[in-house]
Amino acid sequence: MNNSQRIENNRTFVTLFGKAMDDNELLTFPALFGKALEKYGDQNALAFTDESPLSYKEVNDRIYALIRFLEDLEIKKGDRVALLGTNMPHWGIAYFAIAFMGAVVVPLLPDFLPNEIGNILDHAEAKAILVSESLMQKMENVKDKSLLHIIRLEDFKLTGDPMPGAVFNLVNKPINHYDVKEDDLAAIIYTSGTTGSSKGVMLTHKNISFTALAGRKLKHVDESDRFLSILPLSHTLENTVGFLIPIFNGACVYYLKKTPSPSVLIPALQKVKPTIMLSVPMVIEKIYYNRVYPALNGKWYIKILMAVPPIRKKLHQVAGKKLLHTFGGELQFFGIGGAKLNGKVEQFLAEAGFPYAIGYGLTETAPLLAGAVVGETRLGSTGKAIEGVELKINDPDPATGEGEIWARGPNVMKGYYKEPALTGQVLTHDGWFKTGDLGVFDGDQKLYIKGRMKNIIVGSSGENIYPEEIESVINDFRHVIESIVIQKKGKLVALVHLNREEIEEAYHHLREEVSQFVDRKTEEILRELKIYVNTRVNKFSRLHSIVLQQDPFQKTATKKIKRFLYI
Repeated sequence: MNNSQRIENNRTFVTLFGKAMDDNELLTFPALFGKALEKYGDQNALAFTDESPLSYKEVNDRIYALIRFLEDLEIKKGDRVALLGTNMPHWGIAYFAIAFMGAVVVPLLPDFLPNEIGNILDHAEAKAILVSESLMQKMENVKDKSLLHIIRLEDFKLTGDPMPGAVFNLVNKPINHYDVKEDDLAAIIYTSGTTGSSKGVMLTHKNISFTALAGRKLKHVDESDRFLSILPLSHTLENTVGFLIPIFNGACVYYLKKTPSPSVLIPALQKVKPTIMLSVPMVIEKIYYNRVYPALNGKWYIKILMAVPPIRKKLHQVAGKKLLHTFGGELQFFGIGGAKLNGKVEQFLAEAGFPYAIGYGLTETAPLLAGAVVGETRLGSTGKAIEGVELKINDPDPATGEGEIWARGPNVMKGYYKEPALTGQVLTHDGWFKTGDLGVFDGDQKLYIKGRMKNIIVGSSGENIYPEEIESVINDFRHVIESIVIQKKGKLVALVHLNREEIEEAYHHLREEVSQFVDRKTEEILRELKIYVNTRVNKFSRLHSIVLQQDPFQKTATKKIKRFLYI
């Protein structure tokens, strides 16, 4: 294919033809759950890893008992009800109960600060909130005139003053019948609550349900599957792909009662033996650099062997089998999304035969736009558009084919809550959503993400510099945990967070004061790092200086660094 043909392909949108669902399939949560209940009623649905699962029938009973409780609290169709909780079976039950009665779920991330929670509750005018016990302290100083009820998520009990006749009881049934439509609002999702004018993404039943059904084309899911959930359910990726997809298809989802540290996660993996998991890149990157990489580079003769591609692949395959065993031995699909995966880690996963898949999307698209499935991944690519979604590169660069990714499909949000002007900036009159991401298609219509438009650094000669690409090189260097590249006074500067414990461990045998030595060694590592990077990037992307970032960077729910805090 010549360059002009390639650019012309990039000007056209990409779509996978065919239907993601039946023509008559009603795209609402109660309709799709009802079909699952009819087919899988006695099957396991939701569970903690150390408890007996609830069946689909038991989940259904709790959903409708909770609807009655919410009715008694005078919650009506269209009311906003917030959900602040750690992952647990009752989170999903509460989510469904709110949505089944035509109310609107406002999921809040567990790591939101109290002031963020207050801002969101005020902006959404939430009438009630369900809160897990461990997060209840975040509500102590939250005062919102619209908020009437605080409900404990573990047992669905009201906190504060009781309301006569309003008690959660499994024998209770709803009083009203709710006719939920596809275009009814299902959720308002806030990706940040830092400011008083928070941005809430409005997603309809159809937006989310379409994605959940289209996702079945990326991986077949049935009652034999076991999901282990480690990402927050309040995040759109876990909510749609890690909760709705399994529940609509008869699978069982397991949750941890504690933070997924290695001491908690590894025993759970051996017990559940999940067939499907979702992760952000940071999780698998930590596993690779903390466990796999040291084993493959710990001895001089293995380093030499690793330099020979056929031998490296064999060694990676051996390591991959061990890694698969660590994950329980039955994993078929390890979905990665939310941020760009480190190139060296992806190369290992591919050569190791590890069943990884890459997804791309945004909260505004509920969230999936593209996916690279197990066995069909291509290094650096997020794969093709999911079925029923159109993607195009708008106004591509004539030389590179790169441009902003635009998307159109049934999963594109209704808009930003109470923000018509902001909505108009990202949604065109004919339904295209401007993602703000830069990308390019290859000859097979597979998508490659170059970075966020707002992160682009314009060089002194007007050239575009993608900081994410430089960071990928930096993060491959030994002892580097994470980094960001910014521009200061026209120069490229890298902020780098090193693994100090790893450096101390490497030199603990020295007799002199370890701390002082590590400080000097750190300076040496940063000098070496600058040479390493500048010999591997183009001349426009070379670093002027590297600054040590002592503390870990502050991150979003999907573990992306909050760049705006460091610019």
